[in-house]
Amino acid sequence: MYKFECGLKNEEATVAMGAMLANVLGDGAVVFLHGDLGAGKTTLTRGIIQGFGHQGKVKSPTYTIVEPYELAEHNIYHFDLYRLADPEELEFMGIRDYFASSAICLIEWPEKGGLLLAEPDLQITLEYVDEQRKISIMGSTEKGQSIVAKLKTYAS
Repeated sequence: MYKFECGLKNEEATVAMGAMLANVLGDGAVVFLHGDLGAGKTTLTRGIIQGFGHQGKVKSPTYTIVEPYELAEHNIYHFDLYRLADPEELEFMGIRDYFASSAICLIEWPEKGGLLLAEPDLQITLEYVDEQRKISIMGSTEKGQSIVAKLKTYAS
């Protein structure tokens, strides 16, 4: 099965999981991030982006829809579609241009993007269970399944 699950005790553990994901993502991936408000999607994203070497803040693109991080070896695009009124807005901003094969696209609230989003390699769900978060990472494509397999090896 191409699924990885674990508990995340606190914010630091969520950021550390993001950094671990950065180590196995490689070049280019589309990642859908699911979870309620406050579940840790942006915190996980911060860990991923910092894991790729970004120095500085990682802010939520709630109002700008996308925040680009053009690093030495990777282009990472962090999308937050929470405030998206109509998926057609994505067409006007040239959404398809972001999905280059070498880009890493991290998309919060992907269900608001309709059919305009690329197929996800990974589906990540964050949820609260008791006093901590639980993360579930599922590989949806061959590339995603390979990432999950690497993550399982890396985490053990």
